Amino acid sequence: MTTAPSPVSAVPRRMRQVCTLLAAVVVAVMGGVALTLPSTTGSVVDYGVWDQIAMAGLGLALGAGILLLGRSRVDADERGIRVRNIAGRHELSWSAVSAVRFDPESAWASLRLANDDELSLLAVQAVDRMHAVRAVDGLRALLAHAKAQEPARPPLLYDD
Repeated sequence: MTTAPSPVSAVPRRMRQVCTLLAAVVVAVMGGVALTLPSTTGSVVDYGVWDQIAMAGLGLALGAGILLLGRSRVDADERGIRVRNIAGRHELSWSAVSAVRFDPESAWASLRLANDDELSLLAVQAVDRMHAVRAVDGLRALLAHAKAQEPARPPLLYDD
C-alpha cells in the first residue's frame, strides 16, 4: 500500500490582495463622502446625520461584498475534496471526480466529475502562477492515489 500524497489547500492569493485593496479604497472613499456630506436644511435636498451614517454603512456593505469575491478555497486530502466558491460549497469524494483540469486558456482550474459535470475551482487561479501549478499537481496526485485504491471493477458479460 502506498502512502497518500500530502493534503492540498489553495486560496486565490492575488485575488484576495486585489479585493482587500479595492474594499479598503471603497470604504475610505465612502467614509470620506460621509464625513464631507454637508449638513443642510432649508434647501431643495436636506442632508443630515442619518444620510452620513447611510453613506458610511453603504461603504461598509460594498467593501464586505468585494471581500466576499476572494473567499474561495479548496481543501483536499485522501478522503475527498472540499470546494468553497463565491456562492456555494461542495464536498466530493474522489470517486465522484474523473479529472482535474487546468487548460492553458482558463483563468482557473476545474474538476471534471464522473457524471460529466464540471465544477470550477475559483481558488486555483492562473494569476497565482506557481501556487496554482502546485495546487493542481497536488490535486492530480490525490486523485491518482484515490483511483489506485479503488477495487477492480468486475468484468461485464460482454468483456473479453
